[in-house]
Amino acid sequence: MAWSSPEGMEEYLKPTDLCDSGSQAIKAKAKELIEDVDSAKKAAQRIFGFVRDGILFGFDRRDDKASDTLKKQVGFCVTKTNLQVALLRAAGIPARYHQAVLTKEALKGILPAFVYRSVPEKIWFHPWCECYLSEKWISCDTLFDKELYNALLSRGITSGERIPTIDWDGVNDLNTMTAWMLEDVGNSASLDHVFRKAQSELPPRPIAIILERLCNRHINKLRKG
Repeated sequence: MAWSSPEGMEEYLKPTDLCDSGSQAIKAKAKELIEDVDSAKKAAQRIFGFVRDGILFGFDRRDDKASDTLKKQVGFCVTKTNLQVALLRAAGIPARYHQAVLTKEALKGILPAFVYRSVPEKIWFHPWCECYLSEKWISCDTLFDKELYNALLSRGITSGERIPTIDWDGVNDLNTMTAWMLEDVGNSASLDHVFRKAQSELPPRPIAIILERLCNRHINKLRKG
């Protein structure tokens, strides 16, 4: 590793129960992704690219560990952010969660209509990743994979005005959900408690699994055109 972790950032480098950055799977993947880069910025961009496009957008358990998401290769705001934070920490780059409340309109067209109607008007647990580079915190949101983003644009489900880009230059903030944000909750070194609470609000697991599969089938149809 060609960079040193900044001092005083221990809280943003250590693992938690769900953000298991110390697991062998996460450490091995981080090493694989950054082995030929020479700066923390390039490493963060490499991790960003992997999580954005290597982990396809789709719904799953909200309290999965980062290593579970890595294995499944599918995730949404909660699990993709959690994996990104874990990989960054494993690479020695401080990372944290930023949480906001969104209007449900952010999911219009992405969910099947009958599921969308049942979603509460406010989504209270939406997170994205921030990493510490060049002595500042930078948002680097990996929410939508490129294929899905392009499909959402082409189908008119979203627009370039609402989500101008999903590319990240390692310097400027990238946050895909700004247009639907109702409240900025703030940042945290851990959101384990939030993810567990969000999971507890779902229907019983057998029903939740059916809904997740229906949603993901709909999303895959969008992605493939």
